[in-house]
Amino acid sequence: MTRVAVLGGTGWLGRQVCASFARHGDEVIVVARNPAPYLAEHRFARLDLALAAPETIADLLRAERVDVVVNATDAANATDGWANTEEQLARGNVGLTRAVLGAVGALPWRPRLVHMGTILEYGEVPAGTLIDENLVPDPRTPYTRTKLDGSVAVLDAAAAGTVDGVVLRLSNISGPHPSPASFVGKLVAMLCTALDSGVPMAVTVTEATRDYLDVRDAAEAVRLAAGAPVTGRMINLGSGRAVSIRELVRTFVAAAGLPPEMLHERNRRVASLGGDWTQVDIGLARDLLGWSPRIPLADSLRDMWRTAVAEQVVAGS
Repeated sequence: MTRVAVLGGTGWLGRQVCASFARHGDEVIVVARNPAPYLAEHRFARLDLALAAPETIADLLRAERVDVVVNATDAANATDGWANTEEQLARGNVGLTRAVLGAVGALPWRPRLVHMGTILEYGEVPAGTLIDENLVPDPRTPYTRTKLDGSVAVLDAAAAGTVDGVVLRLSNISGPHPSPASFVGKLVAMLCTALDSGVPMAVTVTEATRDYLDVRDAAEAVRLAAGAPVTGRMINLGSGRAVSIRELVRTFVAAAGLPPEMLHERNRRVASLGGDWTQVDIGLARDLLGWSPRIPLADSLRDMWRTAVAEQVVAGS
């Protein structure tokens, strides 16, 4: 049985990563600041990773005898918010990653490290660009710069032979239990409010186009990367399809089983963590991991809404 430590395992992605490994018979250790009731079936280790020294993390990994470490942390998260200072982002995206690298490198055995980066590390690209791993990163925001620095630290450590690691650069995600700080998470909240009030959901729609991948497909890619015979590589993950924000919002309303009249669109440019266009070339992920996305966007959004409704019913009972 493989023992897997999921750092940031209580988050949107981390939760699904835990589920993916557990379904395949692996033992999961969730490492986070606070436990979550929906992960009660897994072992839990309380640790504030953003403040932990490499020695503290190493002690935990050593005690748990882990075979795989998944770094699913992100300084922009539901707990800390997405409007952090550059210093906070650097601490969470770079300092934390370097501490994990120091901890993994200090162990007397060589666990596998899967580090979650973001497709936004490439920076803004012209519309129509298919983003592959040969594109030179050019991040322009504090968030994307610090995410790139964290990913580069992993790649450098792998090149130096101190870790057996791989970086997965993830596109936007959708699917069950979204972060309330994400755009799709906000859509869920807005639709709940609209249904309660009987007033159409007012959504500000930007002209941006994104690549959305179901979070469960992303988690499966993480599991496959943990066992793939490849190290020191960055691999892009996405659906391979570019979807306008307008189409995303309309698809969500339809997936929730509601008529178009339930939506009121307002056009305006809004700030984001990255550029206005993402479409991911997933050929390398297919070749190196044997992975392809399985869940269409409409199904992803439908499941996202159904789980939100189910959770509301449970909370109200």
